[in-house]
Amino acid sequence: MDRMEICGLMAEKNEPVPLKSISVEVLVQDHVATVSSTLQYVNEEERPLEALFVFPLPADAAVCHFSAKIGEQEIVAEVQDRETARDQYDDAVSSGQQAFLLEESAESPDVFRLSVGCLSAGQNAAVTIIYVTELAVQADHSLRFCLPAVLNPRYTPAGSAAGIVSEISSGAVPYTLTLSVHVSSPKPISKLESNCTLDPLVFLHSDHTQATVNLSPGHMFNKDVELFVYYQDTHQPSAIVEAGVTTAPPGSLMRDPVVMISLYPEFPELTLTRGEFVFVIDRSGSMGCQMHDGKGAQMPIESAKDTLLLLLKSLPMGCYFNIYGFGTHFESFFPQSVVYKQKTMDKALKRVKEIRADMGGTEILQPLKHIYSQRCYPDHPRQLFIFTDGGVGNTKEVLDLVKSHAHSHRCFSFGIGEGASAALITGMAREGSGHAQFITDTDRMQPKVMQSLRFALQPAVLNISVDWTLPDGVTVDTLSPPISVLFQGQRALMYAQLKGESSGGSEASVSVKYSLKDQPVTNQLHFCLKPTVETGLSIHRLAARTLIRSLEQEERSGPADVEGIRSRMVELSVQAGVSSVHTAFIAVNKDSRQTVKGPLVQRRVQTYNLSLEIDTTNIQYDRIAPREFRVSAHEQSFHCSKMMAFTERAFLRMSNWVPEVTTPEQKTGFMTKIQNFFHCGSKTVNAPSDQTDSESKSDAAPELQKNPLLQLVSLQKASGCWDLDATLADVFGKTEDELTNQKPAQVDGSVWATLLALIWLYGCKIEQQMEWQFVAMKAASWIGSQKVGDLSQCVCVGNVLLGCQVTKETLGI
Repeated sequence: MDRMEICGLMAEKNEPVPLKSISVEVLVQDHVATVSSTLQYVNEEERPLEALFVFPLPADAAVCHFSAKIGEQEIVAEVQDRETARDQYDDAVSSGQQAFLLEESAESPDVFRLSVGCLSAGQNAAVTIIYVTELAVQADHSLRFCLPAVLNPRYTPAGSAAGIVSEISSGAVPYTLTLSVHVSSPKPISKLESNCTLDPLVFLHSDHTQATVNLSPGHMFNKDVELFVYYQDTHQPSAIVEAGVTTAPPGSLMRDPVVMISLYPEFPELTLTRGEFVFVIDRSGSMGCQMHDGKGAQMPIESAKDTLLLLLKSLPMGCYFNIYGFGTHFESFFPQSVVYKQKTMDKALKRVKEIRADMGGTEILQPLKHIYSQRCYPDHPRQLFIFTDGGVGNTKEVLDLVKSHAHSHRCFSFGIGEGASAALITGMAREGSGHAQFITDTDRMQPKVMQSLRFALQPAVLNISVDWTLPDGVTVDTLSPPISVLFQGQRALMYAQLKGESSGGSEASVSVKYSLKDQPVTNQLHFCLKPTVETGLSIHRLAARTLIRSLEQEERSGPADVEGIRSRMVELSVQAGVSSVHTAFIAVNKDSRQTVKGPLVQRRVQTYNLSLEIDTTNIQYDRIAPREFRVSAHEQSFHCSKMMAFTERAFLRMSNWVPEVTTPEQKTGFMTKIQNFFHCGSKTVNAPSDQTDSESKSDAAPELQKNPLLQLVSLQKASGCWDLDATLADVFGKTEDELTNQKPAQVDGSVWATLLALIWLYGCKIEQQMEWQFVAMKAASWIGSQKVGDLSQCVCVGNVLLGCQVTKETLGI
């Protein structure tokens, strides 16, 4: 059994939680963040205690420091081979010494487990963890930093040996959070925004290249803390050269300088490509719960349905498409992808309206296998869009599957709500040469998804190569995997080790060459080899982490020399002082020793409790749920999405204890009844039956007419035009007669209706252009195909009718 899955360590109700506070300091340097988190523990019990804390970190973070301070004594951890570190920890704790162990999950690189061993009664321990991470570029060109607070249970497929003990955070957590951020960049800082309340931003220099900000006091750490950093000229290519450590072995990664290259390729204007678009929607139970508690909060499943409407209306004529829903099983709208036309679009939209969050758990592997088994269509590259709000216990197996089919598709992934696995979402996009997006808190899904559609409609960049021009005496070893994907305006990062000594100048350059629609393109960046910015060793550590991830992929692909790769990974991890799946941080206070009578009391850090009675089976939930699924403290304050995520993972295990729940149909019915419990607030759940609620509260979605934009989009034909009728007039707040009476004589009804729709979009909904850009492009293209004469007068009349002021040129006709 993997060390990450440990049962029987749950704290009982009303037992003290040893974690008291978390203090976080963030240093943002351009688009790299160094994060220092200090966790303050105290043993309030009357005997020695072992505290266990499972928590999330960014998926691509490189953990590079781990220490513990007890009183005035600080113990700095060392990186060691994982099994050696575990043995050393167990030996220390069993002999009464204080010990600390930090290790990465074997199933998911964004989950860590901290063991705090042998805390004496009344003793305090401050544990500090430092990691470095790259900041992802967002649709609005900001850089996103996320401090994960919520680690939802990862859904483990039936029959899988994988398992990750997870925490569920909701309501009032029993510890406090303080957070301070220092931002430094060669580019001026425009602003900082957050999903949490911040104190006012303070600029340290008149040129606005340095600033500090703090999280306002009183923050309840029950959701991710997101920070968005806006720079001027964000998309300028850059290079950061970092000096190595003179005491490191010659020729090693830590001895030589390392350069991080950041490129933003600019493509020439090109027509959009047709392809095969496959949309994969998570229909597990937690998708039927509100993402947040604010006014107008929408359930992920309803937001996904609105998004599917926009996607279907935005597809180009002549492409192929299909839609999958998945939970504990999966289903598709069509046996295989079909040609996009009015008939197939209408059929798909009818099915979209019927989508519910009613398919149980989160098993994504099987639908992906089915999709990849389908033949691809020549000249229609496959574009895969995956929407999920959770995580899985077999993350690496999923990523390996995506990677093995990277040659035949691009994967665009979307993490919805708090607790979606960053490792899964970013990993699928990375291995599938696509793009990842996160929709959290009050984010709207549609603009982010439409940005990814814009990427998917771009032609694939082929034959990518990287050339270096360096002074004599200097060579380069590229540490990053070969660049496999480039998108217009999106950052591409490369790490490289610089070897040797320059016999001449210090100027260098890197060129990225590729072909786009059979046309050669070159992007070049000139940079200086001399280190100019003090970055500690953050670039080296991120480079080491990148190389370790590549080695992990090699190891899982099963070559003959698995032991050699593993040995190289451990050597690199120890040398660079960064975490890996085969190493762990171990710290032992050898000066402390106390007599331990009997086993240590073991406690887990967690937040709240649920006790649920299933009347018809007369089985207490507490008794059928294994201990790893129990949580503690205030039933009334739980957040629906967290509890549903908990239920999804638990319910398959429950079927082992409930004889009546055995078949897939019974499991789905059982899950539906549990969902209804959460949605209606009932204290009991009925047994599975053949009858289902025709409309639960979670399914009572608002009609499209409450959103005029979506109503307008829903009326568009697949070809891009609109009909002149009463439903269209209603969107504009007009009657059908008002539209018809003002129609110029030289145009027919559909042209007039389509022209009015364009005027309304540009005149009344310009702030949402990201969402309707392709709808408008199709409309303008359709009008152009009708060979109508001069439309200038029509645009003037339409402006007067709708109270807008847009030009013919703006409309693109």
